[in-house]
Amino acid sequence: MRSASIFEDRRCGVLLHVTSLPSANLGNDAYRFVDFLHEAGVTLWQMLPLGPTHSDGSPYQCLSAHAGNIDFLSVQKIREQSWADPEELSAGKIPSIIALACRQFHLNATATQKQAFDSFCQAQSYWLEDYILYREIRHLNHSTAWFDWPDPLRDRDPAALAQLREQRADSLRIRRFGQFLFYCQWQALKNYANERGVSLFGDMPIFVAHDSADVWAEPALFTLTASGDAEAVAGVPPDYFSETGQRWGNPLYRWQQHIDTGFDWWRRRLKTQLGWFDLIRIDHFRGFEACWEIPAECETAIEGQWVKSPGESLFKSLVTEFGELPLVAEDLGIITDDVNRLREKFAMPGMKILQFAFGGDASNPYLPHNHTPDSVTYTGTHDNDTTLGWYQTLDDGARSHLHTYAGHTNESMPWLLVRMALQSVSRLTVLPMQDVLALDGNHRMNTPGTIEGNWSWRFNWKQVSPEAAATLRHLIDLYGRNPILKSLT
Repeated sequence: MRSASIFEDRRCGVLLHVTSLPSANLGNDAYRFVDFLHEAGVTLWQMLPLGPTHSDGSPYQCLSAHAGNIDFLSVQKIREQSWADPEELSAGKIPSIIALACRQFHLNATATQKQAFDSFCQAQSYWLEDYILYREIRHLNHSTAWFDWPDPLRDRDPAALAQLREQRADSLRIRRFGQFLFYCQWQALKNYANERGVSLFGDMPIFVAHDSADVWAEPALFTLTASGDAEAVAGVPPDYFSETGQRWGNPLYRWQQHIDTGFDWWRRRLKTQLGWFDLIRIDHFRGFEACWEIPAECETAIEGQWVKSPGESLFKSLVTEFGELPLVAEDLGIITDDVNRLREKFAMPGMKILQFAFGGDASNPYLPHNHTPDSVTYTGTHDNDTTLGWYQTLDDGARSHLHTYAGHTNESMPWLLVRMALQSVSRLTVLPMQDVLALDGNHRMNTPGTIEGNWSWRFNWKQVSPEAAATLRHLIDLYGRNPILKSLT
């Protein structure tokens, strides 16, 4: 299901990252969550990027734009495979389980199963071989960043890489197999969700991490020195979240190099994401019109400047390659008319955040009466507090505005804002799972501009009351967001 069909009807989605499932993996909890969504009339499951993370756990600073995070693998699902020996796979950490499973697979798998593995490796070779080399070298160098490796490996000397491929062939095969397992488990979950009318809604950061397989493999595409150090890094100027802006630290793109190669890097990147998701949010969409470029030596984002990006040429190239683009633009922050024109030219819905709506005047674009059908309304995102937590810290002026706007209803939070989101004319409304469960700010996912205490929240099934699905479904049906119900009338 692509964006045109998704946005033909009013729908509701729920935002929950894989790490926030009780087991934090692609096992039974993920399938149970799909069942909950189906029962509630929810037809999209939105999540954060799926790549392997650095030690801080941020899914927006991944080690690869293409690889899946093997920490999401369900050991139980591996043990259920016909080629597996469940007894041998009963204990151990994920890397050791993958190593054992790889050996069992090559001993016990059928010819058809082995052919599936070979086909996967061939189809994904445009990123897979660079990625497994990068992870193996990084492991051998005690997890140091690629730009601190010995020069021959840092600079991808052909002889050095050939020697490593020969000497570490077994380890590389295991890493390759780990990605195959992720692919199999992900596709099985996606098929299960799609069969139950639930589309998967992913998230693609505009930038990639400096220390990543992508930058190591093709450094000429990024703002780096010859030794791999960053010349300029990405971020955003001072805004709602931070008085000093946000210095993300990602290298920026050398856009002329991308233009000269026909945006091949971007075509490959989107190809991977389209294999995973039915709909994709592009994080920091405004960066495709202009990026906030910060000199690498600056400690904050204040000293940055806007530098133009070739967004229109890029998206024209992607349309030529893929046809309709199933993309949603994260258009929050400082948005200019040029950014809006770019989004509208390629028919990408934007985002409306209700937590940004109150405390000003009637022109606030996040107030429901200013919403448009070609948008996605959220109570809040993964970067916001939970709606209950937000309400509890709201100043008197914003709180008064909210209650006056809502008609002085006695409905409790977060349900007042949930109802308002579902009432919106936006074709799609997405509710964080924390709001579905009416959880307070102790259950926040991320606080932008901070490092500690993020990305670790999980729900548990005891928090999901027996009537939770029915309560949500009643509101979804009431506001015409159940396309299945529509098809029956």
